[in-house]
Amino acid sequence: MQAIKKYIEDNKQRFLDELFELLRFQSVSADPKYKAEVLKTADYVAQKLREAGADQVEICETAGYPIVYGEKIIDPALPTVLIYGHYDVQPPDPLELWHTPPFEPTVRDGKIYARGACDDKGQFYMHVKAFELMMQTGTLACNVKFMIEGEEEVGSANLGIFVRANQERLKADVVLISDTSMISMEHPSIETGLRGLAYLEVEVTGPNRDLHSGVYGGAVANPITMLCKMIASLHDEENHITIPEFYDKVAELSQDERDALNAAPYDEEEYKKDLDIAEVWGEQGYSTLERTGTRPTLEVNGIWGGYIGEGAKTVLPSKAYAKISMRLVPHQSSEEITAIFTRHFESIAPAGVTVQVRPHHGGEPVVTPTDSIAYRAAEKAIETAFGKQAIPTRGGGSIPIVALFEEVLGIKTVLLGFGLDSDALHSPNEKYDIFNYYKGIETLPLFHRYYAELSAQ
Repeated sequence: MQAIKKYIEDNKQRFLDELFELLRFQSVSADPKYKAEVLKTADYVAQKLREAGADQVEICETAGYPIVYGEKIIDPALPTVLIYGHYDVQPPDPLELWHTPPFEPTVRDGKIYARGACDDKGQFYMHVKAFELMMQTGTLACNVKFMIEGEEEVGSANLGIFVRANQERLKADVVLISDTSMISMEHPSIETGLRGLAYLEVEVTGPNRDLHSGVYGGAVANPITMLCKMIASLHDEENHITIPEFYDKVAELSQDERDALNAAPYDEEEYKKDLDIAEVWGEQGYSTLERTGTRPTLEVNGIWGGYIGEGAKTVLPSKAYAKISMRLVPHQSSEEITAIFTRHFESIAPAGVTVQVRPHHGGEPVVTPTDSIAYRAAEKAIETAFGKQAIPTRGGGSIPIVALFEEVLGIKTVLLGFGLDSDALHSPNEKYDIFNYYKGIETLPLFHRYYAELSAQ
């Protein structure tokens, strides 16, 4: 610990400066206008892996954005850790809600504000600096492989192709990911499961052109109105999803499991205060922790149509659109849920409109084992770094490639994230605490050390 702390202290400003440089790249994978910036980010990541001491660093081309690969094999007899992260970020919109420019990292109250600060640049870069630390102090205890992709925020469409084509190169004993959160730095935790995802877009079409709302209003179905009615019908008064067959394969928790989950530190008043809401909302009969970690959901991510510019334009629009995501739990399948949703949504369309459902991407839910050597190493690393035992939790988000790694590579994942739920991921004013960044760099070398020690027993 002394060697770790000293190296961080001696290099902490450089560690921060390098992260800031990484955050300035506008690596938005969803928007083609940022393509050059995304590619520059991949170059920067590769450069920093080389500088940290990785061998065989390569920018691997795909049909989309490249995957940055690097490795350090110190002894084939030792266990190998495959580190995954992503260098792409969400679009920064709406820009007017940012207090400071999204791609100019700014520190306020010990927190870094920038797009990608936590998701996932700040978190994956902890691994690069922890690797550098281990190389420079001669304490690297495991073989390490890095796979940092540029399409996570748009569904990782090409990652599966890459993984299947490079199974021997990616051969490892465990995957280590920091793209999740802890309860808090006072209550360190490890996520032991993630929800899956089915993401799609719906289009509702009425008349063959936008119409004058005075001349035609009241006689022609308005696609926006019809879309809103259809969406509203997807939940009942108990906030239960009404799509037939939606819950058929949902894995229900036992009462003991529910009790253990709800024993985690949680202050609902603080939760509401942080979000500036008067009350929580969700499926009746379940707590907030259950709703966000172990229950499936359906949310509207965006809705648009007609005229939304300045001033007035009285039209009855021809089309209306919405983007909808469904978070899934074991044993739901993203493919099955997409098909179930499509059938239902088409069936409830009023006679005056037509509906088209376009799937975008999906991923499967996962539960990671808590009795593995890797999980025990993560627990021990947190206990050493924080002086407290880690609390197991369930994550509400999705990392679709976790299920892919298990399917193709046959290895489990440890989700050792250092973000917070309050870090405004995917929102304006995304942040990451500087303390968390340094704490991650301090904790990750301990994981490698304990994983090697426990594997040798």
